[in-house]
Amino acid sequence: MPVPKITIYTDGASRGNPGQGGYGVIMLSGQHSKKLSAGYRLTTNNRMELLAVIVALESLKIQGSDVTVYTDSKYVADSVEKGWVFQWVSKRFKGKKNPDLWLRFLENYKKHTVRFVWIKGHADNPLNEQCDRLAVEASMKPNLLEDTGYLG
Repeated sequence: MPVPKITIYTDGASRGNPGQGGYGVIMLSGQHSKKLSAGYRLTTNNRMELLAVIVALESLKIQGSDVTVYTDSKYVADSVEKGWVFQWVSKRFKGKKNPDLWLRFLENYKKHTVRFVWIKGHADNPLNEQCDRLAVEASMKPNLLEDTGYLG
């Protein structure tokens, strides 16, 4: 069976930083597409950017997928592509934020072949703009979730 090729667009939003936040995800594979989003009462933009990627990877059904993640978050893209997160693990995330999410990310990252492509936000990329709208809309819904890992 051929390795599934998955394209993922992600975005996170926070109204106030910290503040109400949300993430938006669009996943594409062949003719299939899926949108995911959720909002949180109190969180940060970086947490939502990273959570978007985590949720997308967690939703993949076939281990070993070939995944390309498009994100406008340098925090997420550079942390992985430049290898910083792997150094943070060896130092037990001393002085780094969001270790709960980074550990969750790494648990899912290792199940697939994942590469990140940074794209400029708000630069007329239609799928990035859709993810932004999903994230912002999710942050404004009633009954927002609690970001239990956020240590305000």
